[in-house]
Formats: sequence, C-alpha cells, structure tokens
Amino acid sequence: MGTVYVFFADGFEEIEAFTSVDVMRRGGLNVEMITVTPDEIVKGAHSVPVLCDKNIVNCDFFDADLILLPGGMPGAATLEKCDDLRRLILRFAKENKPIAAICAAPMVLGKLGLLKGKKATCYPGFEQYLEGADCTGAMVEKDGNIITGKGPGAAMEFALAVVELLQGKDKVAELKEAMIV
Repeated sequence: MGTVYVFFADGFEEIEAFTSVDVMRRGGLNVEMITVTPDEIVKGAHSVPVLCDKNIVNCDFFDADLILLPGGMPGAATLEKCDDLRRLILRFAKENKPIAAICAAPMVLGKLGLLKGKKATCYPGFEQYLEGADCTGAMVEKDGNIITGKGPGAAMEFALAVVELLQGKDKVAELKEAMIV
C-alpha cells in the first residue's frame, strides 16, 4: 500500500484536517502530513499548531495513493498558490488517481478545471470557484477520481469516504462501529 498525503498551510481548518488524518490512520492507511510553507509548524484557522511530517519540497510522491486538501482560510488559498502542489494535482488528474478536497479546498481543483462536468460540493459561497461543476450542496460527493466535502460538519463522512475508496466498505463498517458513528 502507498501513502495518503495531506497538505497543510497556515489557516487550515483543524476539524477537517485532523479528522481526516485520524480516521485514515485508524483505517490502516499510511498518512503523511505535508506543509507547503517553509515552516514545518503550521497554525490552523483557530490557532492550533501542528508539526507536519515533511515539507512539499522534500517529497517526490512516488508512493502516493491519494492526495487530500483540507479547507479553511487562508489555508486553502495558500494551497492554491503552491506551484508544486498544483503540478502534483494535475499529474494525479492525468493519471486518474484519487484526489480529495473539503470546504474551501475544492476551489483549488475548480480553478485547475478538474471539476468540469463533475458533481462536487464545497463550503457555501465557494461554488463560484468550482468552474463547470454541478454543485450539489451535499455533505460529500464522489465523482470519478474526486471526492469533495462541504465543510467542518462533513469531516467524518468525508474521511470515511476516503477510507472506503482505498480500504473498502468492510473497513468503514469496522471504523463506524469502533468510533460509534
């Protein structure tokens, strides 16, 4: 099995990032937390600091199974401006590999044109950045290789959707029972 890479920038939404990392690790996935900023300690939108595992410039992502973008502002906007991350996302899209984004972060995919003709969801008010998407307003959408989530309240469902994609329904049922979801 490869690795899931979760990308962090100052202003990330803590619930979305931490829930995703925690649930995926509980699901048996290898998860790496990657900063796109020079400092490996990144501070969330609500001032919760986190020490990331690596910096994006020190990774080649050869073993990546999925990339995940948490929302939050200005975190999602910083992710969108990171050239290395944009190149990685476009490579994943070209190879039809899974990409997950929640809250404000689907705008990164929308601005890259990756949501055209796909069902997607995002934090209310960010639909304008999901160019060509069918914005459903659902808590979680999976369309092809892309999973999108609406916001903090969708964090658990979003994380479980990622685990289901990579580990299957039986693992999700096991996690739901253990976590009383």
